[in-house]
Amino acid sequence: MRPVVQETYGPADLSGNPIFGGGFINFGYWRAIDLGLLLGEAERIRSQEDLYRHVLDAAGLPNEPKVLEVGCGLGMGCVVALREYGSAAVTGLDIHPEQLERARGAHADLLREQPGRLGFVQGAAERMPVEDDEFDAVISVEAAQHFPDLDAFAAETSRVLRPGGRVAVASFFTVDDAPGRPEELARLLDTYANGLDIARPVERLADAFTRAGLTNVRVESIGHHVWPGWDLWLGRWWAPDTWPRNFLRAYERRILDYYVVTASRPG
Repeated sequence: MRPVVQETYGPADLSGNPIFGGGFINFGYWRAIDLGLLLGEAERIRSQEDLYRHVLDAAGLPNEPKVLEVGCGLGMGCVVALREYGSAAVTGLDIHPEQLERARGAHADLLREQPGRLGFVQGAAERMPVEDDEFDAVISVEAAQHFPDLDAFAAETSRVLRPGGRVAVASFFTVDDAPGRPEELARLLDTYANGLDIARPVERLADAFTRAGLTNVRVESIGHHVWPGWDLWLGRWWAPDTWPRNFLRAYERRILDYYVVTASRPG
């Protein structure tokens, strides 16, 4: 685990920051939320749940699917899949032991009452400690920007998916591989300057899925439903021209965007 990831999701406990809410850690999908109204915690939590709903819809789940979430954090998205998508079982995988400890605490009742439906395991996206052909769907929400090796993640995803299974990944990437993109983002955003987020074009993930033998690879830009709402919410704590507000600026400058990338395992 890289030290900046260790600190951010361990002692710093990003999930406790008020810019997030409800135990989620994502920027949100604000399509169904009226941004002209005063935003409260209920709207913020809905935006984060809606991002999971969009990803789970994109995964095209079969009846009673078995789902793996890579980078599950506190497991709130796992519960959305169980509660709303008829999942037979959901496994949350995360590299950080402190995140998993928080997840098990947050969902202690569900883990005790329905032990066969929800589980958490520690592991890296590039070395998943699960069996071959085990899952109908692999999802990952706002974690891939941290993965050091997208090719290894894609290969592992292909391995753990059953034939006919699908993957859906939501995260932010550069719009292209033009020279200087990492430096541009490092000047704008502290999370790129300190190495927490890794600057890569979205096509690198799409190509990694193809190299791993996955098919029907599709890239969907959803930035217009992410960045304006996220920036409006950030305005409760951060003034214009402070670094977190530069996510919207990077999007408007066509440097960075938010994507959902999907693919299928043949068969």
